[in-house]
Amino acid sequence: MLADMKTAIYCRTSTNKQDKGLESQVRYLSDHCNQKGMNNFLTYSDFGISGKKSSRPGLNKLMSDTRSGKIKTIIVYSFSRFARSTQHLLQALEEFNRLDVTFISVSENIDTNTPMGKAMFTIISALAQLERELIVERVKLGLANAKAKGKKLGRSKTRDSDLIQELRLQGYSYRKIAQFAKCSISTVHRELSVPKVQI
Repeated sequence: MLADMKTAIYCRTSTNKQDKGLESQVRYLSDHCNQKGMNNFLTYSDFGISGKKSSRPGLNKLMSDTRSGKIKTIIVYSFSRFARSTQHLLQALEEFNRLDVTFISVSENIDTNTPMGKAMFTIISALAQLERELIVERVKLGLANAKAKGKKLGRSKTRDSDLIQELRLQGYSYRKIAQFAKCSISTVHRELSVPKVQI
């Protein structure tokens, strides 16, 4: 039964011509699970879907089951098969950490349930936080420079509209933008629902 499943493997190929590639990933990860004594696992997969797509049926189902507590261990062949970008990977790892879910990438030999894996996660998270802070600082510096040159950046609002717009262009989620801009997610929605001001 699904309720008894606690381990999941996720596989993906970019094109529908890679059916053998998907099959080999499933076989490899299945063998890995069996060797580790994890014989009761679910398989999630996306066939012929680019890793750059933000929405993938197999991955969406995996994340939904993980958030509902049905999955406690996720195993992938490599980071590239799972995440569409470094930012996406880091966001997923942070969420798995909050949910107490173990993430294993076989080819990179990363297991977030081991001391080395936990240390790697801490390092990656620290670097990601530094990168986010640097991005916010660069955006603010650029906006300040534009204002100093007399460029009109839009109506005066309590929310930092320009920062919100720029972070969205950088690909950040509404939740992350709300954190950086120190506002609610609904405020981010309101800001991004209106046309951007042209500078």
